[in-house]
Amino acid sequence: MTETTNQLPATLAKEPAQRQRLWPVWLIAIIALILAIALALWSWQQWNNHQAVLASLGNLQQDTAQLEDRYGDRGSEQNQRLQSLEQTLTSQRELIARQQRQIDHNARELLEAGNRTRTDWLLAEAEYLLRIANQRLMIEKDIRGARSALEAADEVLTESDDIGVYPVRQQLAREILALKSISGVDRTGLYLKLEAAIDSIHQLTDQALISEQAPGFIPKDGDNSADAAQEPGALSQAWNTAKTTLKQVVVVRRMDEPVKPLLSPDQSAYARLNLQLMLEEAEMAVLRGNQPLYQRALTKARSTIDSWYDASNPRVTALSDTLSELAERNVDPELPDISQSLDLLKQRLAGRLNGGEQKETGAQSESRGKSEGKGGDNS
Repeated sequence: MTETTNQLPATLAKEPAQRQRLWPVWLIAIIALILAIALALWSWQQWNNHQAVLASLGNLQQDTAQLEDRYGDRGSEQNQRLQSLEQTLTSQRELIARQQRQIDHNARELLEAGNRTRTDWLLAEAEYLLRIANQRLMIEKDIRGARSALEAADEVLTESDDIGVYPVRQQLAREILALKSISGVDRTGLYLKLEAAIDSIHQLTDQALISEQAPGFIPKDGDNSADAAQEPGALSQAWNTAKTTLKQVVVVRRMDEPVKPLLSPDQSAYARLNLQLMLEEAEMAVLRGNQPLYQRALTKARSTIDSWYDASNPRVTALSDTLSELAERNVDPELPDISQSLDLLKQRLAGRLNGGEQKETGAQSESRGKSEGKGGDNS
């Protein structure tokens, strides 16, 4: 046993365990904390940007809804006006049809009256022409056509040998003179000019809505090119380049003059549609002969152009001048009453008819008296 123990190797003394290094762990933890803080700040900034974008979208949607509501209200008003215009046209067509039936009835009566003289035929023709004149003036407001019909009726009465038409011709002379003193309304020409104005509105670009006083407006380089032409050289070119760069970066706003705000594309479209509706309203006023509506529509159109458009734009200037010229026109002149001559002629025709009936009655009574006398003599 002793020998066996001596042969074993000697035991080695254990070295103390080395101390673990912790500073890499702390370094990684600090870096991770910094990254987490940076990520949190970036996420917070992105969230704020997202909220701002959502608020801007909400404002744009609200503005778009307001524009759609205004356009819808305009469309409903125009529909109501068109319906009223259609009703008026329907009533006028009914009146024309009634007048045509009356004219046909008079023509049938003239054809059936075969025992009338040439004077009766001429008076009936004059009555027909006077009815046409009244219809042209009251329904169609055609001053030139009404005057032509009155002059034709006067020529027909001249051919008749009836001295009883003197009061009728006297009244006709007054009515013809009254119509000559009124200037006719060229409704077709006014309508076409308003259509041309509507076409010019569609040709206006968004640049016509920007004035030189508007914020963010960048003037053209026409003045710079003129200065460069007057001062050639490398130094002047460098100065012009620097000045142009400064103008693009720095915008100077004048606070002593009113500033017209820039318009978004939706507002630009709304401005054009608004002007188009106003001019279409003026067109309806021309067709209906409504002077107050015509003046109000053109006044609103001109004020809209002055408020929303740049007066230095050539198209805007031409459009404003055209509307100013059209606003001076009178689409509803005061029309005289030309029905008195027709009433006088009707009275004359009634008198001639009553006189003819009395003559026929007297002739029949005389013939009966003669026959009775002959019968008494025979008896």
